[in-house]
Amino acid sequence: MTVMYLPVLLYLVITMAVVGAIIFLSMRIGTRKATREKMLPYECGMDPIGTLEIHFPVKFYVLAMIFIIFDIETVFLYPWGVIFRDLGWFGFVEMLVFTVVLLIGLVYLYRKGALEWD
Repeated sequence: MTVMYLPVLLYLVITMAVVGAIIFLSMRIGTRKATREKMLPYECGMDPIGTLEIHFPVKFYVLAMIFIIFDIETVFLYPWGVIFRDLGWFGFVEMLVFTVVLLIGLVYLYRKGALEWD
């Protein structure tokens, strides 16, 4: 049983060695000159100087969370589709309930206007 995991362990050791070598070499060889421009925090290509008067609407974040929720749905649907025949009717009904719950949430968001970008 442990012999089966030997390639995975070997791959992990080699990967960690390569990552460690890259980090070590970049620290030893790389040049580091601290200039004023390099020390400024980077904010979407805009200079972070001045007052913080730009306010982002909450709808942007709500829409991003909705996207993540439906992205996770596809993560569950793909493996279900691969083993669909093995699951039979039980698997079909379970995924149907899952999809209906998400569709109810989508209808709710649509009626609340969360999907409108104005």
